[in-house]
Amino acid sequence: MLLSLPPLALLAALSLPVASPGAMGAAYAWSLVLSGAVVVASLIPLGAARSQADFTPADLAAPRAMFERLPAWGKRANWAHQNCFEAFSLHAPACLLALVAARHGSAPAALALAAAWLHPALRLGYIGAYVANLPPLRSLCWAGGILCTAILYSEGLRGVLAG
Repeated sequence: MLLSLPPLALLAALSLPVASPGAMGAAYAWSLVLSGAVVVASLIPLGAARSQADFTPADLAAPRAMFERLPAWGKRANWAHQNCFEAFSLHAPACLLALVAARHGSAPAALALAAAWLHPALRLGYIGAYVANLPPLRSLCWAGGILCTAILYSEGLRGVLAG
């Protein structure tokens, strides 16, 4: 059905008001954007580690093969980077579900709004704690991020089922 819509009508159907911070659901949209930025930011320590491991254009043929040349903190940076994709794949649908609920008149709960803003910060803390080899802090940041995602799923489902 969506394919039969003219392109402008399709864009209008998908448009979301995220321009102002006060717009309904803006926190969910920003959480999605910032969480995606965290995935990109996780490349910074990984790139530094690859640089320290004498990354050359020849490594492009098999970038995973250079893993053994990475320093210990670089291996942790690699694992943190991989985990960022896993966390994002869980968080993105939660944000979208909460955003859909907010767009259909479900008032965002304060806890869900806090969770939306807190998730990207916790994920950044996770990367730092992982690279610095601080397992207790890393675990707290990971658990906090998962809890934020669960809250968004809960809020989104509540809103969609109520509406």
